[in-house]
Amino acid sequence: MGKTKHPGPQKKVAMPAPKHWVSPIPFGLGKVKPKHIRDTMKTLWDNRDNFGYATNILTKGVCDGCALGVSGLHDQTLTGPHICTTRLNVLRLNTAGAIEPEILHADIDELRKYDSTQLRKLGRIPYPMIRRKGERKFSRITWDEAMDMIAEKMKKLDPKQYAFYLTSRGITNESYYVAGKVSRFLGTNNIDNASRICHSPSKTALKRSIGVGASTSNYQDWIGTDVLLFWGSVASNSSPVSSKYMLEAKKKGTKIIVVNPYKEPAMDKYWIPSNPESALFGTKIADDFYQVNIGGDIAFMHGIMKHWFEMEESKHGSAINHQFVEEHVNGYEEMKSKVQEQSWDDIVASSGITQERIIELAELLANSKNAVYAWALGLTMHSFATDNISQVANLALLRGHLGRKHAGLMPFRGHSSVQGSGEMGADPFVLPGGDFYGDNIKRIEKLWGFDLPDWQGDIVGVTLENILLPEDHERKIKMYYLSGGNFLETMPDPNFVEKALSDLDIRVHQDIILNTSTLVDAKEAVLVLPAKTRYEQEGGGTSTSTERMVYFSPEIEGNKNQVEEARAEWKIYIDLAKRVKPVTAHLVNFKDAQEIRNEIALANPNYDGIQHLKKAGDVFQWGGAWLCEDGTCPTPDGRGNLISVDIPELGKKEGQFIVTSRRGKQFNSMVYNEVDPLNGAGRYDVLMNAEDAQDLSIAEGEGIVLYNGFGVFQGRAKFVDITRGNVQVHFPEGNFLLPRGRYEKYAGIPDYNITVTLEKADRFNARKDVEHYEKRIEEDELDAPA
Repeated sequence: MGKTKHPGPQKKVAMPAPKHWVSPIPFGLGKVKPKHIRDTMKTLWDNRDNFGYATNILTKGVCDGCALGVSGLHDQTLTGPHICTTRLNVLRLNTAGAIEPEILHADIDELRKYDSTQLRKLGRIPYPMIRRKGERKFSRITWDEAMDMIAEKMKKLDPKQYAFYLTSRGITNESYYVAGKVSRFLGTNNIDNASRICHSPSKTALKRSIGVGASTSNYQDWIGTDVLLFWGSVASNSSPVSSKYMLEAKKKGTKIIVVNPYKEPAMDKYWIPSNPESALFGTKIADDFYQVNIGGDIAFMHGIMKHWFEMEESKHGSAINHQFVEEHVNGYEEMKSKVQEQSWDDIVASSGITQERIIELAELLANSKNAVYAWALGLTMHSFATDNISQVANLALLRGHLGRKHAGLMPFRGHSSVQGSGEMGADPFVLPGGDFYGDNIKRIEKLWGFDLPDWQGDIVGVTLENILLPEDHERKIKMYYLSGGNFLETMPDPNFVEKALSDLDIRVHQDIILNTSTLVDAKEAVLVLPAKTRYEQEGGGTSTSTERMVYFSPEIEGNKNQVEEARAEWKIYIDLAKRVKPVTAHLVNFKDAQEIRNEIALANPNYDGIQHLKKAGDVFQWGGAWLCEDGTCPTPDGRGNLISVDIPELGKKEGQFIVTSRRGKQFNSMVYNEVDPLNGAGRYDVLMNAEDAQDLSIAEGEGIVLYNGFGVFQGRAKFVDITRGNVQVHFPEGNFLLPRGRYEKYAGIPDYNITVTLEKADRFNARKDVEHYEKRIEEDELDAPA
């Protein structure tokens, strides 16, 4: 698909650029900002018992934090060393020793006093364990006993009655691939992964717009493009190394525009620890903020295009790249009429941005030869997420900002190798090398040597709901096999999730550490299996970055705190297959990691090259430097598709607010600090506009309540620069406000945004006795966005 190869890392601009400094006062003293030096010292202290191994991980391994793909201390974007606090935070997961036996085998109610952060700090799972129904403690068992028990249960169940899930905590492509193959070999298509609840709409939207579900461009394309447009992303928080690329881009004249309801401090001003100039004086990152309403992005983009068509009326070619559209794009006339029928009043009301401001951005993009459009969870965690991202693709297609240097579409992923999870087939809709559909099924059946189950598997949210189906229902999930993950803290409606998890016959937690969901009961038994980290995986492992770089991470020797009984994740899946179907298990057997990579290269043709990755630093990029190079898309007709979408109706009543969730000092649901160092917010602070608070006579720091028909959240008001009518709460603490069972119609991501009523805590509590708030029956969703 791609022709041009990535050139490899480029040199940084040596000259300091004082015009981008935040302040001449060194290290931002006196400002609310991350304490990078202090955090680094804390990491050194936390890993002091295994310091040599920790150093080897940082210098030889591929980062298991964000999806930028830093290999050792280097990446493919800029020369020189890179390290960040996200990576340092997760380091202890790989260097920790085993949990002390007296804690591990304490009464279950003692363990339940720990939150997930405290459980993580206890250390690693040392050996296989079981807790049967009615038992108060985990007891140690052998691997054979554990695996036989799981296999015996699977033999008794219809394969539609069990499900697999893989998280994104450093799991390698090899493990995703073997899990996907083994699940289908065992007869189930119920396999899903962590991208379902972060970037699944990105893949779905890009496939329908341009034929391929991955970033079309590289991080190097940021550096020197005319405009880098960040949509619903706090890149500097989720992927701090990216701030280094942003500084380089600014030095080359790139304008950075952020579209987000909250003027995120870390996208405004940031101190980049691995850049001496920025570490001292800080960097002003964004050139402009567009503070759009939560859910107002589609209308905002309609406004940009509406102005483009108005520009076209006065001068042909002043906004639309007609040559690109004629040669490479379908759906132009339908798109134009859809946009022109939107009124400016509706656009402004939904987006929350004035017409004048929308015109400013429209003209900037119209006059920009190049632009890179990057987005994250602010666009994906909606019930209309796929439409959100198709609308971003519409902008790029109309301007021809695709398939070449300094231009393209980039879903900005937050976790290492989550890009690889679907590409390896650990997904109910996907097989390696294509969809779970038609000829691709036949091709994979031929390669694998067995028939695939011929029914559609369910996404993670639906499998959780299916646990509570009647006993005799053919799709009632009775067993869940989890490779990491904590649904209690990542899925909407945690009370329901807990009920579902406890209603399973058997639950298997294959993991490095305990979390709160490991401690939930089950009808027959909870089994816990100790997994190796990516750095312990025999024969090494690979991970795929946001920009489609496939990196090799070697097995790293020298772990003083080795967990003797831990096993590589892919080996556990093969062992399971051998016990459930011993006669045909040779079809899924791999003797080593190299053999898995050899097969991946055949199963997913894009990954032809993975078989040659053998040592630290080895990397290749599938698809070349740019996908859709020269405008030719991997769609049936080779053209991109403009997708006409409607402005969503959010169902927000007079006086209500829309709430969205945010991440603080955390990695996914793993919280590292009770206070967000970027804005000083606590975990139960509600970020809101001061004028909204004034209207409700709420003082800063006062107790407030957010409620709707699904749940209640009690927190404190914190005033920030956020668009009126919008509030933010931390994830996962705010998940009690979210309903279960509401999924985006194309990609199946749960909706993480909802309408709420907000009022003072004393007023709410005073009325509680008089007006009892009941949880509404599911069908009646009157105050929820459609």
